[in-house]
Amino acid sequence: MNSRLLNLKSIRPEISSTTIKDNMSADERFQNLVLRPVIKLQNDLLIEVFKNYVVKHKSVFYDLSLQKRMDYIENAIQKDMKFRNSVKGMIIGLFTVEEYLIYIENSSALNKRMMHIVKERLLSHIQLFEKPELLAAV
Repeated sequence: MNSRLLNLKSIRPEISSTTIKDNMSADERFQNLVLRPVIKLQNDLLIEVFKNYVVKHKSVFYDLSLQKRMDYIENAIQKDMKFRNSVKGMIIGLFTVEEYLIYIENSSALNKRMMHIVKERLLSHIQLFEKPELLAAV
């Protein structure tokens, strides 16, 4: 095995709640074995990238209600193609060559799964997206 493959696999966190079953679809298997660990590994980076996204978009996010903030996150993930492609690149860049070859066979469906996981991860960390000066005061 080449060292890139070994290094990539060794740095991925294990997700103990993940179960792999014989009857699961190939997409679900890829999601559980590849996407979830890679996205978990990239969690801190994804949070910082979203914070930067908010600042680059005039910080209107900070003035929104909780529900509107949740909608804002979903909208950024689903409709802002530049942001979406940037996030996809952060995840795909940590695939092995073999995983990438599997990914390109059904990238559309896997992208939906990937973006759903990223959205859920950002939503679960929504409390981290406060105005920087408010966080410094705590």
